[in-house]
Amino acid sequence: MADEKIKLEILGLSSSQSQSGSFALVLGEVEGNRRLPIIIGMFEAQAIAIEIEKIVPNRPMTHDLFKAFSHNFDIAVKEVYISDLKEGVFFAKIICEHEGKVFEIDSRPSDAIAIGLRFSVDFYTNENILSEAGIVLTDEYEEEMAHVEKPEKVSMEDMPSSELEKLLNEALENEDYEKAARIRDMLNKRN
Repeated sequence: MADEKIKLEILGLSSSQSQSGSFALVLGEVEGNRRLPIIIGMFEAQAIAIEIEKIVPNRPMTHDLFKAFSHNFDIAVKEVYISDLKEGVFFAKIICEHEGKVFEIDSRPSDAIAIGLRFSVDFYTNENILSEAGIVLTDEYEEEMAHVEKPEKVSMEDMPSSELEKLLNEALENEDYEKAARIRDMLNKRN
């Protein structure tokens, strides 16, 4: 964790229009305007939503079990760190402490965030991830788009990168974070 950590907050959770059963979890940097959309599964989205809404399920979910286990063995969860991005897949670490010793547990970001919410800890990432996968809505783009005619429908795979970047900004403007994440991943594969 040599990189300087950037604090994140949860901005939203929306269902995917194109992939049934998947959701876009949108994180945003606390002191900035970049957003980090991560595509997650239905179970993880439910676990996050339940905790955000403070709904108490009839029986403990897996993440609640993790919390109970941690408390019973005096393990404190200190923070969640989205640590890496490889080939479009995010990696996270749950930073824990037990008897003064700090250790990391590898995790999917969706599970790490569901657990982090239950422990009320902060979420972090680093500049490398935000510069590679973060997306920003800019005023310059909106001004530019006001003077551009809309082209006929073309497959995203066939579009030049400049057009994909415009589509990315359009998806962000419409708060379609799942589409924005797909476009971002397509652009990253080209680079």
